[in-house]
Amino acid sequence: MKNRRGLIRIILPWLLVLLMLSSLMSVFRNQGATSQLTYSGFVSTIKEETVTEVELSPKAYVVEVTGEYTASKEGKETKTTFKTLVPNTDQEIDSLMQLLEDRDIKITVHNSENDNLVLSFLMQIIPYAILIGLMFFVFRNLNGAGGNAKAFEFGNSRAKLEKDEKTRFTDVAGADEEKEELTELVAFLKNPKRFADMGAKIPRGVLLVGPPGTGKTLLARAVAGEANVPFYSISGSEFVEMFVGVGAGRVRDMFKNAKENAPCIIFIDEIDAVGRQRGSGIGGGHDEREQTLNQLLVEMDGFSGNEGIIILAATNRADVLDPALLRPGRFDRQIMVSNPDKKARAEILRVHARNKRFAPDVNFDNVAQRTPGFSGAELANVLNEAALLAVRMNHQVITLEDVDEAIDRVIGGPAKKSRQYTEHERTLVAYHESGHAIIGLTLEHANQVQKVTIVPRGNAGGYNLMTPKEETYFQTKTQLMATVTGYMGGRVAEEVFFGDVSSGAHNDIEQATRIARMMVTELGMSDLGPIKYDSGENAVFLGRDYSQINNTHSGQIAFEIDQQVRKIIDTCYDQATDIITENKDKLEIIAKALLEHETLNREQIQSLYENGVMPEKYDGTKPHIDQPPYQRPNPIDMDEDLLDEMK
Repeated sequence: MKNRRGLIRIILPWLLVLLMLSSLMSVFRNQGATSQLTYSGFVSTIKEETVTEVELSPKAYVVEVTGEYTASKEGKETKTTFKTLVPNTDQEIDSLMQLLEDRDIKITVHNSENDNLVLSFLMQIIPYAILIGLMFFVFRNLNGAGGNAKAFEFGNSRAKLEKDEKTRFTDVAGADEEKEELTELVAFLKNPKRFADMGAKIPRGVLLVGPPGTGKTLLARAVAGEANVPFYSISGSEFVEMFVGVGAGRVRDMFKNAKENAPCIIFIDEIDAVGRQRGSGIGGGHDEREQTLNQLLVEMDGFSGNEGIIILAATNRADVLDPALLRPGRFDRQIMVSNPDKKARAEILRVHARNKRFAPDVNFDNVAQRTPGFSGAELANVLNEAALLAVRMNHQVITLEDVDEAIDRVIGGPAKKSRQYTEHERTLVAYHESGHAIIGLTLEHANQVQKVTIVPRGNAGGYNLMTPKEETYFQTKTQLMATVTGYMGGRVAEEVFFGDVSSGAHNDIEQATRIARMMVTELGMSDLGPIKYDSGENAVFLGRDYSQINNTHSGQIAFEIDQQVRKIIDTCYDQATDIITENKDKLEIIAKALLEHETLNREQIQSLYENGVMPEKYDGTKPHIDQPPYQRPNPIDMDEDLLDEMK
């Protein structure tokens, strides 16, 4: 639809020009209209009207006679041009000359043979010239607009060249180790002789692997910006077309252009679109994709070599790439770009907060604590949503409530305040969510509640953000048991206070059962011992391992696994019941506050638990004047010579 509109915008002006030209030609024809007379009419005109001069144009078989006479009509004189044809014979010519001499009319003889030849030639050539010119301009405009009509550039590279990249390492926060690995590339691009003297070869290719939004593209741009070299960027899907051989041609053209601008960086985003394993899958491979991959392999490590060209690639699935692509000599180095931890999230938030104003109660360390598992892109989206909410609410600064609401929007979407619940349902949801909060506040290793709300979002009637007290790489059995106990808190609170249970604990039961089964079948945290009973990999990728996914244990073991899962769930359920029974008064305080305010954050829940009252609320009118200005992070610790080169 977009291309069609662009084509209409290009062709429509030319159609209007042609219409205007045709209108002008018709006007000129009307203004210069000539009256065609018969010979008898010509004789009558000569005798009756005032004719002073005629022009004779002899041709092969006739003589063209043209002239002009003046006629009076209603007191006005009008000039009329006439034309007639006389046979080119001696008798007719003599008769014509005698008539003109009798009327004393001046005779002019004009040889039009040469003029007719030129005019005839021009009249035949001009239409074709106009048509060719129109087609030339249309195709040129289509190509300049970047449409799909690039018929003559179909095999050219689609890589975009950027020669003045502004991104620097200081714009990338929370990825110190990743930046340290990429610093060598910057030093090589700025001073390759130093590495050559030592006999070292810089990696030809670096593969950035990690979840979406973790900053892989940003890191690649930072490398190009620090080294101040040309930066080619392209997506893996832009190589592959319907026609076999086009992708390979684009790869050749891309490397040809890169050699002309070496040293430079080629960044291929989502390389798994073209670099997947060859010959895998139930339906076979794709010839075009495999030929493109083969050409990419040859260009990266072929006979000619590509000195001065460093290839950076990004993917979310390194396990699906072809082994030939990952071997040394092509992608020598893989850098894992994972989701940031708490400290890294706080740094990322400070980077994105440089141009925003925040209230005094906004603590980025606390915000980082409330956003476990968030990527850098999601954190940037959180602060942007918070700024939009502050403008919508006419706040002078971004308050803590704006940030909390922004986190909820990123996780579950906007609140559905129009959805109506009965008073009993609201009370049930409030006590359910308060049960989770009490477990987190009381049990040592349980997840803490960062945010509780009874405002529905998505398909959930309430929302409870629970995060671990400390982010660790490993989890002990005690921590996992405490997590399951926290999930049971809402169900237990319903049973203790209402003597009934609802379907609101559906997701809690699902998550608790998943953790308990994982403890038994994969982690060996049960009476069955340290034995792995389940592969845990039930996803089929392109038909690979399709027949190998099956359970190898007996029916008796399956029964015992179910028994152990039930034992873990029952133990955690009993523990949650004891905790909630002992803290019924505090749970009621939190539940009543939820019914009144609908949403509570961590500070408010902590104050209700310890003091029984809500903390003072910031009014959102005074800017935060004591907040220190943002400080750029220190450079990465590295060799002093490398630091000098970076500066």
